[in-house]
Amino acid sequence: ILTTLKPFGSVSVESKMNNKAGSFLWNLRQFSTLVPTSRTMRLYPLGLCKPKIVHSNWNILNNFHNRMRSTDIFRYLFQDAFILKSDVGFQTKGISTVTALRIDRPLYAKRLFFDSKHSLVSVDKSNDGLKKVNFHHEVSSEDVLTKETKPNRISSRKLSEECNSLSDVLDTFTKAPTFPSSNYFTAMWTIAKRLSDDQKRFERRLMFSHPAFNQLCEHMMREAKIMQYKYLLFSLYAIVKLGIPQNTLLVQTLLRVTQERINECDERCLSVLSSVLEAMEPCKNVHVLQMGFRILVDQQVWKIEDVFTLQVVMKCIGKDAPIALKRKLEMKALRELDRFSVLNSQRMFEVLAAMNHRSLTLLNECSKVVLDNIHGCPSKIIINILQSCKDLQYHNLDLFNGLAEYVAATFDIWKLKKVSSFILILFENLGFRPVGLMDLFMKRIVEDPESLNMKNILSILHTYSSLNHVYKCQNKEQFLEVMASALTGYLHSVSSGNLLDAVYSFCLMNYFPLAPLNQLLQKDIISELLTSDDMKKNVHKLHILDTCLKLDDTVYLKDIALSLPQLPRELPPSHPNTKVAEVLSSLLGGEGHFSKDVHLPHNYHIDFEIRVDTNRNQVLPFSDVDTASATDIQRVAVLCVSRSAYCLGSSHPRGFLAMKMRHLNAMGFHVILVNNWEMDKLEMEDAITFLKTKIYSVEALPVAAVNLQST
Repeated sequence: ILTTLKPFGSVSVESKMNNKAGSFLWNLRQFSTLVPTSRTMRLYPLGLCKPKIVHSNWNILNNFHNRMRSTDIFRYLFQDAFILKSDVGFQTKGISTVTALRIDRPLYAKRLFFDSKHSLVSVDKSNDGLKKVNFHHEVSSEDVLTKETKPNRISSRKLSEECNSLSDVLDTFTKAPTFPSSNYFTAMWTIAKRLSDDQKRFERRLMFSHPAFNQLCEHMMREAKIMQYKYLLFSLYAIVKLGIPQNTLLVQTLLRVTQERINECDERCLSVLSSVLEAMEPCKNVHVLQMGFRILVDQQVWKIEDVFTLQVVMKCIGKDAPIALKRKLEMKALRELDRFSVLNSQRMFEVLAAMNHRSLTLLNECSKVVLDNIHGCPSKIIINILQSCKDLQYHNLDLFNGLAEYVAATFDIWKLKKVSSFILILFENLGFRPVGLMDLFMKRIVEDPESLNMKNILSILHTYSSLNHVYKCQNKEQFLEVMASALTGYLHSVSSGNLLDAVYSFCLMNYFPLAPLNQLLQKDIISELLTSDDMKKNVHKLHILDTCLKLDDTVYLKDIALSLPQLPRELPPSHPNTKVAEVLSSLLGGEGHFSKDVHLPHNYHIDFEIRVDTNRNQVLPFSDVDTASATDIQRVAVLCVSRSAYCLGSSHPRGFLAMKMRHLNAMGFHVILVNNWEMDKLEMEDAITFLKTKIYSVEALPVAAVNLQST
C-alpha cells in the first residue's frame, strides 16, 4: 500500500502543522480497515532477528503529533514511501531533481531506519514551488529494544579465529544467525585448510550430521539472490572445497543464481569466479557458467588492471576456448609485460599451459626473467616450469641449461626423490640431457644406494636408458651394478610389469643382470605379461629383450628362446626420403647401386642399403653381390633420422637409436646417420658432397677395413 499525503494550504506555521497532523491521521484511519488490531513481528526466514513487539491497538497513533514515538508503526506505514535525505532540498522556484530510495517489501537484510537526517515530502501548492517539512525522529525505548535484539554481524575472519572446528561454526550460527550466511561457509573452509586430511574427513562427517547444517544450507539458498555477488562466489567456492556434493540442490541453486547475476561481476569477482570454475567438476550448469564467463572476459579483458587477476582468468579460460579469445588475452598480457613481477613471469608458463596456448614471445621473455632471478627459485616453481614446457612443446636450450645448472649447484639441499621422480623425468620427456646434473646424480647413487626405493629405481633406469647417458661414463659399470643390486632387493615384491620395464631399461644400456633376468624369463611371468591389459607394449619390449639376448655380448644367455607372438613389420616413414634417394642415385650412378626400405631380421628396418668393397674404392651393384665373396663386401646402412632421435641441442643419439646402431653393427653393417632437417636445407651439390664424404671417407669405413688398408 502506497501512502499518499494530502496537500496543505498556505496558512500559518502552527496551522500547517495541525493540518499536517490531521491529514496524516486521516491517512491512518484509511489503514485501520486494512491493518489488523494487533501485529507481531516474527523471525524472517532469512535468519534476520527482528524484535517480537506486539501493539494492542492503534490508539497510540492519536498522539502522533507528540514527536512520533512509535517508530516501528511509523516504519510499517511508510515501507513503500519515498525517503529523502534532508540535505537535498527543493528550490523555491521550479522543481529540482531529488534522489529517492524506495523501500520495497519485504525488508531483507538491509533494513532502513528513519533518523534525524530523513524527512518526508509534502506538497504545498499555495506558494511558489515545493516546500519540505521535516518530521524529526527521536530515539525511543522500542529502538533500543530493536538494537538489543538484533545480532551483531560477524565476519568470516573473526569466525575462523574464534572457532576451532567446523562444528563450532555451526554452533555459532545456531545461537544467533546473521546475514550473510556465506560468512559461515567461508569460515568453515578457512578452518578446514588448517586441518590434516584425516581431520578434514572427520570434521566433514560431523558437519553433515550437525542439526544446524541443513538450516544453514536453506538460509544460503534463500539469501543467494540478495547478497553481494562477491559473497555468493566466496560461499560457492567454500562449499565446493568443503566437499559438499556438486549434484546437491544447494550447489546447483548457487550455480544458477551465479549465472543469472554474472553481469554484476567486477575485476575482483572475475578472479574468484575463475577459482570457482577451476575447482568444480564438469556438468551442464558449470558448462553454461563457463560459457558466460568467457563472454564476460571477452568484454572486460581490456579493463583488467591487476596482473595476477589477468593470469587467474587466463588459466581458467580453458583449453577449448576460442582462439580469438586466447589471442586477445595474449595481447593483453604482452601489454602488461613491463609490469610483470618475477612471480608473474614464473607463473606465466603454467598459465599458458592451462589454456594450451603457445605464445613464443611471452615464453621467451619470461624465460629471460626466470634465468635472471634463478637463485632462490623454489623447487615447485622449477617443476611447474618444466612440466609446462613439456605440455606446450616449448624447447628453450638456454632455459633448460640454466635450470639444470642451478639444480646441480644446489644439489645438496634437494631431496633424491624430487630430482629422480620430477626433475630428471621431465628433462627426459623434453629430450634434454643435463650432463653435469646426471653425472652428479650417478655419483650420489653410488655413494648412497640405500636411499633407493622401487619407484626411484624405475624412474632412474628409464631416464638414463632413454637419454643414453651411461654410454661413455667413467663409473658406468659401478652405477649399473648398484642399480641391479637395488632392483634385486625388491624382486620378492616387484610386479611383472615393473620388472619388465626395469630389465628393458638395462637392455637399452647393454647390461644384463642375471637375477632380474632369470625371474623375468620364468614361464608364469611371461604368461602373465602376455595376458595383461598392456599386452602389445609388453610383447614389443619382450621382442627387444629377445633381440638383445641374441645380438649383444651375452654369451651365457644366448641359448634362451622366447615363444612370443609375431610383431607387425616396422612401417617405412610416412614421408619418403626422396631427396636422399635422388642424391644417392646421382652419386652412385643409378638405383641399381642401392636398395630402399630394407627389412632385416629382428624386425629392424633401414632406409637405404649400400654395398662397397672393403678397400672403399667403389660401390658394388647389387647384381654383382652374388658373385663376390662375403669377406670382400661391406654393407652400409643409411638411416634417415629426425630431431627426436637425438638429445635436445646435441648429436648424442637417444637410447633406442643407440641400441639399433649397436645391433646393426653386430649384423655386419656400418651405420651412416642422415639428419632429415639438415638434408632438406642443403643444395643438391652440397648434399652429394656430404654423402660422398660419409660413404668413401676413412672415418666412415669400419675399423677393420681401415687397418687392412693401412697394412
